[in-house]
Amino acid sequence: MNINWYPGHMKKTRESIKKSLTMVDVVFELIDARIPFSSQNPEIDSIVGNKPRVIILNKSDLASGYGNKLWQDYFNTKGISSVVVDAINNKGLDQLINLSYKVTEEKRKSYEKRGVINRPIRAMILGIPNVGKSTLINSLSGRKGAKTGNRPGVTKSNQWIKTKGNLELLDTPGILWPKFEDKEVGLNLAFTGAIKDEILDIETLAFKLIERLISISPHLIENRYGINTQNKSTLNIMIEIGQKRGCIIRGGEVDFTKVSNILLDEFRKGVIGDITLEFPKE
Repeated sequence: MNINWYPGHMKKTRESIKKSLTMVDVVFELIDARIPFSSQNPEIDSIVGNKPRVIILNKSDLASGYGNKLWQDYFNTKGISSVVVDAINNKGLDQLINLSYKVTEEKRKSYEKRGVINRPIRAMILGIPNVGKSTLINSLSGRKGAKTGNRPGVTKSNQWIKTKGNLELLDTPGILWPKFEDKEVGLNLAFTGAIKDEILDIETLAFKLIERLISISPHLIENRYGINTQNKSTLNIMIEIGQKRGCIIRGGEVDFTKVSNILLDEFRKGVIGDITLEFPKE
């Protein structure tokens, strides 16, 4: 599966982010806790430079607790501030606010020396599409100020939003990068919905997802769909899931498109299990 996507608006967003950096004190980089490596845009390091940064492992409720801990330990060893967050259920938000004060302490003291007291911390939120930027803003602000949706590309332009904790957030549209050099990165982004399904072969994607889940733990598929995966091909597993879910078309054949949509939807919602797809590499 060849995944290569870089819409024109993403190039404009990259340029806009660089211009806006002078207005903020800290960068909040959102990544998907299920795929921290794949969902971390490699271009952000060069864009952000030395600006204080907090990495937010969002959707932590969909990832394994073991995986969340490993990744947070990894970022800590790199000297990068990080926090595990479930923005939908408001988990980890207080820790995020505390970290924001910690990494901007020097700048806040500088303002206080000049008589500027209680100035809001201005943060820019960066991240690839569909990592939950708008959901995080809504949770921090306690209102529906930012549009949300379980699909990439909802945020269309930069917008300032006041939130609790004396924070002001600058939201930005999600940006991907021009080319996915690693095939696994492209697949991980597709599995989690960071890339629009409309441009992908949905059946091949579901096929690859079954292979990945079986490699992590066959019990994930077996427990969810009530089948035995031992010594069975991926195709046969897909057929059995289709039969179990009644995805049958005329003639008794399995509707592979319907099965694929069920698999991907249930993985993304976390009903198959709390799953981390990748772990830190030495």
